[in-house]
Amino acid sequence: MGMTVTEKILARHAGRSSVQAGENVWVHVDVLMTHDVCGPGTIGVFKEHFGPTAKVWDRERVVIIPDHYIFTADSKAHRNVDILRDFVREQGIKYYYDPDFIQGEGMPNPYKDPTQTKYKGVCHKALPEEGHVRPGEVLLGTDSHTCTAGAFGQFATGIGNTDAGFVLGTGKLWLKVPPTMRFVFRGEIPPYLTAKDLILAVIGKISVSGATYRCMYFAGDGIASLSLEDRMTLTNMAIEAGGKNGVCDVDEKTLRYVKARSNRPDWEVFKDDPDATFIETYEWDLAKLEPLVAKPHSPDNTDTARNCKDVKADRVYIGSCTGGKITDMIFAAAILNGQKVKVPTFVVPGSTEVHADMLKLNVRGEPKAAAEKSIMDVLAEAGCTIGPSGCAACLGGPADTFGRLNEPLVCVSTTNRNFPGRMGHKEAGVYLASPLTAAASAITGKITDPREYVSGRIPTGSAGLV
Repeated sequence: MGMTVTEKILARHAGRSSVQAGENVWVHVDVLMTHDVCGPGTIGVFKEHFGPTAKVWDRERVVIIPDHYIFTADSKAHRNVDILRDFVREQGIKYYYDPDFIQGEGMPNPYKDPTQTKYKGVCHKALPEEGHVRPGEVLLGTDSHTCTAGAFGQFATGIGNTDAGFVLGTGKLWLKVPPTMRFVFRGEIPPYLTAKDLILAVIGKISVSGATYRCMYFAGDGIASLSLEDRMTLTNMAIEAGGKNGVCDVDEKTLRYVKARSNRPDWEVFKDDPDATFIETYEWDLAKLEPLVAKPHSPDNTDTARNCKDVKADRVYIGSCTGGKITDMIFAAAILNGQKVKVPTFVVPGSTEVHADMLKLNVRGEPKAAAEKSIMDVLAEAGCTIGPSGCAACLGGPADTFGRLNEPLVCVSTTNRNFPGRMGHKEAGVYLASPLTAAASAITGKITDPREYVSGRIPTGSAGLV
């Protein structure tokens, strides 16, 4: 019996010639990632079970990326960063990306230059940027959106503190092999759609529990037409359908990026066998798909942006691991270029690298000439309020978090979840949307189909390629 990509990766890491869906296997882990929210708990579990002087299994395969509660005066958030710093010094962890501007109490002053700080921003964007993501590997992280890295043809999934503490000590974990669902998109993606519309179509079809403990495999020439960054949006939101992991095929786009970034020279590309088993297959024609939103309070409460044209927006939020990549910023800037926002619009770069690119690239994704406006210039002139890189209001956070919904507002957001209280106030209404739809809505002050502002393909140039 043939195997899927996920089954092949898990078989190789279990030292087996083959595995089948539903089997439980011991899997050797290539990379374990944790951050400031779950890192302290993971460290506590590790020390409780392996001893106060125990050493991690491999100090070069543990990656620690603080990103969640960074720009806040909350003392408990700062304490978590201090716990990470102490552990990194104690263990000699090689890959730690310190928010070096957090010094003492109070609200930290953000980095003045995104290229002159060790801090990297959102972990799911920083992992591939810093060379920790490769095809064929197993990446585990203490964050549900770790599945983002499946866009690079690897097995990536989120785990809890207890499992992560065990991985810290042993470098392996007991996993059940998930069955694979296949989602096929036909045709080239139209200029008015992004991967956010595609994944909302999927979740709207199968529900937030439709892929529970299953692999979500995204295939077809439509997926091949997406940028690598847009594929990350697909796999990122696999968890919103209950998925164990999401995965895309490896192509030249993947290989070019990974070869330029990887801190390890060797990896293996896996492909589905011709007779691999998929428990379900769904298909879409991209030419027939409209821009979508997910209405409060669930990612599967989907509707077309056109049908929601009478919904007034109090705020627009463009950012997060789902909507804060450099191509997302270009999409938003292309809509907002020469326009003015009608409602408060908060923009948060997904990483410090994205922030730096926003300063040096033009709206076509190419290095700007001296007289040209940068992406940052365009967004600022449109009236957007731009913050430092990080998770920020995507998950609410302390009351002083940038962009947080502290009132029962209606927000059009490029984030990945819209549960009650997710972005702050429990009575706020969050409409999930693509960066195109979010930017169009910022101009009109109500949910707006981006086809009203998109007249042709939006160039992204060299942005996000390597």
